[in-house]
Amino acid sequence: MIHNPVRERLLRGEAAFGVMAFEFFTPGLAPVLAAGGAGFVLLDMEHSGLGIEGVKAQCAFARAAGIVPLVRLPRADPALAPAVLDAGALGIMLPLVESAAQARALVATCRYRPEGRRGLAFGLAHDAYTGGEAGPKMAAANAAVLTIALVESAAGVAAAAEIAAVPGLDLLWLGHFDLSDSLGIPGRFADPRYRAAAAALREAARAAGKPIGWVAGDGAEAAAALRAGFRALCIGHEAALLRRALAEALAVARSGADGPAEAPGLP
Repeated sequence: MIHNPVRERLLRGEAAFGVMAFEFFTPGLAPVLAAGGAGFVLLDMEHSGLGIEGVKAQCAFARAAGIVPLVRLPRADPALAPAVLDAGALGIMLPLVESAAQARALVATCRYRPEGRRGLAFGLAHDAYTGGEAGPKMAAANAAVLTIALVESAAGVAAAAEIAAVPGLDLLWLGHFDLSDSLGIPGRFADPRYRAAAAALREAARAAGKPIGWVAGDGAEAAAALRAGFRALCIGHEAALLRRALAEALAVARSGADGPAEAPGLP
C-alpha cells in the first residue's frame, strides 16, 4: 500500500523540505534531490511545459528514489487532478485558489468515495501496477494524497479563512510573486500591503490548524519561514539552485590568484 511520509509529517505538525522543479526532468533529478536530503519534489506543469508523460516518468523516479512527488497543475482546473494522480503523483497543488468551492472541488477529485469522487482504476502507476482488493487501495490513497491550495491573489487572501476551513484540504501555499502582482506591487515583498496579505494568509492557516507552505529563495529564508510558522518549504527551484551554486563556485575559483596554491590532484 502506498503512503506519503510528507503528508504524515505535516499532519503531525512537523516540517517537510523539498525542491520545486521547472527544467531538468531527467532520470537523475529525483535521486540527486534525495541524495541532498529533500523529502519531496514539486513538479511544475504551469510554467515548465511538462506534460503528463513527463509527470508519469518523474513520479516513478521519485518514488523509486524514496521522495514524494507532488505536482502543480497547469491551471486552476481540479478536473486535471485524477489523471496526474493515476500517473503516480502523491500530491496535487491547485493554482490560483480564490474560493472554498475551488478547494472543495480539489478535495473531491483527489479522494475516493466516501471522501470524494475520484474515479476508480487500479493496477496502474499510482498503485505500483499491483493487484488486490479495491477497498484497501482506496483507503490507502485517501490517506496518502496531499491536497494543496495555492493562494496567490488578493481575492484568495480575502477568502483564506473559508478556503482553509474546507475539510480534506491539507495544505495552504503562499504564491508570493503572483500575490504581490495582484496587489499592484510586483516583486515588492517589503511593501506593507504585501506583508499584511501574507500575514493574513498565515493567520488563516493557523486558525484552521492547517500547515502552510512557500518557495524560499535559499536555506536562510527557509529557516526564517520555519520560525514564522511555515511547515512545507521548497528550497528554491532546481535551475536557481544550480545557477547560484555555480556562481558561488566560479567566484571562489576566480579569486584563486589571491589564495594558496594547494589542492588535491594538482600537477
